[in-house]
Amino acid sequence: MRARQLMETIVIIAVVVFLALAFDFINGFHDTANAIATSVSTRALSPRNAILLAATLNFVGALTFTGVAKSIGGNVADPSKLDHGLLIVTAALIAAIAWNLITWWYGIPSSSSHALIGSLAGAVVSAAGIEGINVSGFSGIIMGLIFSPIIAFVVGFIVMKIVYLIFANHSPRKINKGFRAMQVLTAAFQSFSHGTNDAQKAMGVITFALVAGGFQSDLEVPLWVKVAAATAMGLGTSFGGWKIIKTMGSKIFKIEPANGVSADLTSASVILSATVTGFPVSTTHVVTSGILGVGASKRFREVKWEVAGKIVLTWFITIPISALLAWITFKAIEILFL
Repeated sequence: MRARQLMETIVIIAVVVFLALAFDFINGFHDTANAIATSVSTRALSPRNAILLAATLNFVGALTFTGVAKSIGGNVADPSKLDHGLLIVTAALIAAIAWNLITWWYGIPSSSSHALIGSLAGAVVSAAGIEGINVSGFSGIIMGLIFSPIIAFVVGFIVMKIVYLIFANHSPRKINKGFRAMQVLTAAFQSFSHGTNDAQKAMGVITFALVAGGFQSDLEVPLWVKVAAATAMGLGTSFGGWKIIKTMGSKIFKIEPANGVSADLTSASVILSATVTGFPVSTTHVVTSGILGVGASKRFREVKWEVAGKIVLTWFITIPISALLAWITFKAIEILFL
């Protein structure tokens, strides 16, 4: 019987790893736009070169840090104290992947981070009730998700104002030429920072499953998990996300090279700061807010606030919808297999 239970656990772990890497892959092509939308829209980089750059730097960034993975793995709930922890993770990943694909199909820059965190919370509540949630850890994650885009908007606004003050008396043509060259570097920085935060979320979920399944006792991320998640993120990025690139790069406001550099520097700095402190943030939210801040600084009326409003609405509905999807998914699994 014990051998059979062990085999069943191994099979479920394998399913969880597959789903987590699938989520990471989808996250890569869903969020490629975060790193390269501005550089593609200003023609600083060709789409092909931009995607190759983003894929490479996403991979490197994913191998660099683990603090966010530990936050995802332990702050939403304690995997060692949950019954059916592996099935909880399975339900969460199915729900998060479903929401990511729906929003990708419609070209909506929704947050993969919100989807995963909301789904994990919904699956935990479905299995163990509200008491299964680590309230202090979960609320800390939510606060980080709320404040990071606000910070990005403010910083983007200020950075763009500073750029205007410094280059007020320079030729627009020369400025655009110089900033277009700089966009290669800022796109690389953006891609690296994206990898440092987003790939760790899949690492955290896999580690959560390993602890829940009794394969390890702490939240240290194994090397094979780091390499697998980084590879999935890099491969996903290489496929691109053109519908979202179009939204991010042109539908919010007309981006020029100086705007692109300012937005990239803003969002990459905010994301990397969050990674260093171990906070999972939504790269989609941070990047979009940085672009909005830069656009508002350039000319408030030029920002297409209707499009921005639809994006913000998606931010607010992602966690509850993905939580509900995960709740339903776990209940279905419970009826079929428990």
